[in-house]
Amino acid sequence: MSAVPAAGRGEGTPYWRLSGFYFVYFTVTGAFVPYWSVYLKGLGYGPVAIGALMALPMATKVFAPYLWGWLADRSGRRLGVIRLASLLATLSLAVLALGRGAVWLALVVTAFSFFWNAALPQFEALTLTHLRQRGEHFYSLVRLWGSIGFIASALCLGWLFGWLSVAWLPAILVGLLAALWLTSLSVPATETLPGIETDRSLRQVIRQPAVLALLAVCFLMQASHGPYYSFFTLYLRENGYGSALTGVLWSLGVLAEVGIFLLMHRLLPFFGARRLLLFATLITAVRWVLIAGWVQDLPLLVFGQTLHAASYGIYHAAAISLIHKHFPGRLQGRGQALYSSVSFGLGGAFGSLVSGYAWSGLGPADTYLVGAGFALLGAAIGYWGLRSPQRA
Repeated sequence: MSAVPAAGRGEGTPYWRLSGFYFVYFTVTGAFVPYWSVYLKGLGYGPVAIGALMALPMATKVFAPYLWGWLADRSGRRLGVIRLASLLATLSLAVLALGRGAVWLALVVTAFSFFWNAALPQFEALTLTHLRQRGEHFYSLVRLWGSIGFIASALCLGWLFGWLSVAWLPAILVGLLAALWLTSLSVPATETLPGIETDRSLRQVIRQPAVLALLAVCFLMQASHGPYYSFFTLYLRENGYGSALTGVLWSLGVLAEVGIFLLMHRLLPFFGARRLLLFATLITAVRWVLIAGWVQDLPLLVFGQTLHAASYGIYHAAAISLIHKHFPGRLQGRGQALYSSVSFGLGGAFGSLVSGYAWSGLGPADTYLVGAGFALLGAAIGYWGLRSPQRA
């Protein structure tokens, strides 16, 4: 147990305070992602409407992270932006009970996600700056606590909603968001190192073929997750899985993610980020095929969930490393924001919308096969577009 903080801390690194923020942030994710679609179904919405409403938080990631990243980079007050965004996310969702109807729900969720999505990319940049003495490959030892937070939230709520109405979900989310804001107050600020400034503009960096290919891979990887994040809980319930087992299956995937995060600080220097990214795209396609064809075979479904170690854990750590290398100095905040916007924003929203229509038109299994196709296309683009004479 002590090896994790010792490896990740480094002298002067606030390991537990950084880890604590990730833990609480992803308890919110562990409540929202698995159960928000169930909450929406309880309100009477169908698959297309659920797909559209689930796309709203992802759609705000298209522009919100970049706007907040620009503000953080220009002001130099990255931590202040994180704290403000966390507070405003809490207040935005707290007003949900003041109105009714789909329009009000859409407005509140859009406002909440505009602020909630602002915090994480800036915290990623803040964490990588704090870890500069150890190297960015130690990022995974901090980020794993976010995965543990997701597991705790998904498991506890899976059990809780077995006897408590899912209508309580918004109130639970507000409480977790308030805890996130309080946690942000304990995190120390840091400064951009003067020695890593760059003369390159953001536009010059984005125009590089390797950067364009990287962003395309990230877009397609998150698009492939559309059926999973929007409909996996409903898919399990339609196939006879109870609330508690659903929470266990969600948590199992993230538990595998924790395991791989413990190893990424060794895997990244050994294999290189490019190879790991390509490996993750291929394994992601295999995962969606398994979920599509063998959802009622529990052992195979469990195995498919363990592949989350690659489809998210390896993918995300490799992508973060590549983004950090391509966007140095004062471009770090906007680089991480751009990664969030293109992948979790554009890719996630596109995947959620497509899966909503595919779910109604093609059926659940074929919808997951569409996701597998997106992942394979990402693998092809990554193979040809991320080629380099030097190992990334």
